[in-house]
Amino acid sequence: MGFRIDILVENQIIVKIKSVETLYDVNKKQLLTYLRLSNKKSGILVNFNTARLLDKESIIRIIN
Repeated sequence: MGFRIDILVENQIIVKIKSVETLYDVNKKQLLTYLRLSNKKSGILVNFNTARLLDKESIIRIIN
């Protein structure tokens, strides 16, 4: 495979870790690509460059 999954949980959920000012559509599309290429259904995009990990801009769930 030509991509790197940051974390794979229970061989089902892909977790993509970022530390950026804001999450852009390209970050979401990258996770969607990982989901499609690995035949997984669920992914979580986490941005650690926020004051709190509670808002919708720091943790995004994606279902393929």
